[in-house]
Amino acid sequence: MERGELTEQETAIYDRQIRVWGVDAQRRLSKAHVFVSGLKGTAIEFCKNIVLAGVGSLTLNDDRMVTEELLSANFLIPPDENVFGGKSVAELCCDSLKEFNPMVYVSVQKGDLSSFDAEFFDKFDAVVISHCSLSTKKSVNAKCRKLSKRIAFYAVDVRDSCGEIFIDLQSYTYSKKKSEEMSDCQLNYPSFEEAIAVPWRGLPKRMAKLFFAMRVIERFEEFEGGEPGMASNDADLLNVQKLRKELCEAQGLSESQISDSLLKRLLRGTREFPPVCAIIGGILGQEVIKAISGKGDPIKNFFFYDAMDGKGIIEDVSDIKTECLPAKRTAEIL
Repeated sequence: MERGELTEQETAIYDRQIRVWGVDAQRRLSKAHVFVSGLKGTAIEFCKNIVLAGVGSLTLNDDRMVTEELLSANFLIPPDENVFGGKSVAELCCDSLKEFNPMVYVSVQKGDLSSFDAEFFDKFDAVVISHCSLSTKKSVNAKCRKLSKRIAFYAVDVRDSCGEIFIDLQSYTYSKKKSEEMSDCQLNYPSFEEAIAVPWRGLPKRMAKLFFAMRVIERFEEFEGGEPGMASNDADLLNVQKLRKELCEAQGLSESQISDSLLKRLLRGTREFPPVCAIIGGILGQEVIKAISGKGDPIKNFFFYDAMDGKGIIEDVSDIKTECLPAKRTAEIL
């Protein structure tokens, strides 16, 4: 159900953030509908942030049952086995998130993510998928793009101490202050499939190493027909190294750009470091709020974080130029 003006209760509760981004931005957020699939540690951090910020509704999708691994990075699941009661991860997280902010409508959508058709996503303003296979990222992103309504799409993945966010806002216009005046800026985003198809030899020499390493791991998992994080032993590493060699030769990239140590960490993909989840989940929350509210420069189109060096890097991986009317805006590297 669409909502109009903010209530007195909402204005009082969200007073501090209204002072930061304004009442119009908060009103847009309170009317927005967000879908999240794959409730691992990073997605949980995001859900907490977006619920506390006052999004209109949040729909959760994750039919898995609770395991020790999920408990290690998911603070929304009670550690007491007696409270599970046969509930899925999404149902348990839903119960907890409702207590964070009763004014946000939190619900569960059962079913496999890949089975949802394009019309299913039409009811949402932002779609966030976490720890998905290469084919699922491409498929869900493509379905969101089929609709006449612009839907903000985000794919997030944290493996060990590394994190990646991909963002597709399609054709996005927002306001930016320039020389004491507000100007309209337009960003044109490629799809996930288009972004990862950009030839490596054409990318900047100082490109984030995580971009290349993640593409190798994704391709390996796709070839093996497994889920993200399924590879973890020495035999898998040897096969990943072989694939790295093949891809680097085909793409004209030196293998030294994708170190063995980085691949080993990514292969321990079932583990998530809670501090890294908090950082990536925080960035993701900010980006979704920007896209919904129209306030602030959004990332275009990859964000990478590696706890080993503590750096966050933004990479614009596309052949599509960004225009700020009338000025131009270039890719940013933090």
